[in-house]
Amino acid sequence: MSKWEMRFLELARHVAQWSKDPSTKVGAVIVDKNRRVVSMGFNGFARNTNDMPERYSDREEKHAWVLHAEENAIIQASEPLRGMTIYTSSLPCTRCTARIIQAGILRVVGPHHIEDPFTYRTDYPFDDVSRKVVRELIGANVRFKLLDYKWHLIWGAALLFCLFQLFKGSF
Repeated sequence: MSKWEMRFLELARHVAQWSKDPSTKVGAVIVDKNRRVVSMGFNGFARNTNDMPERYSDREEKHAWVLHAEENAIIQASEPLRGMTIYTSSLPCTRCTARIIQAGILRVVGPHHIEDPFTYRTDYPFDDVSRKVVRELIGANVRFKLLDYKWHLIWGAALLFCLFQLFKGSF
């Protein structure tokens, strides 16, 4: 895992926090081969529509009208996305997977761990839908990579602790 992959995954997690949905926060970042951010998106109702909390509490209404983070990122891109990479804070659903493939995105990178405090998920089941998503991506020659963010946090915290211990008398 490269530092750039972790940076873009962290950016997707940050963007997820912009969602007004109290139960699900997902972010997506699309990047070109030069590591330039081309587009970002988060889950929510379409712009200029009523996005008051009560709409999010009505599950049927929410599922009918909320755009997913990946959809928003694809729609808001101002250039063709062929050959680019999308970083997502959660595994894409089947609907978003189809849009990713159709847009010509060739690589999907997401988190690989059980607890994801950024999207308020307490589980990350690799269920039948997840298997279908991965099968569809592979079938369309889209590379798929899961990053273990939890270990990155643990090593980062350990490094900060060591640096603090090393330099605590210097300040």
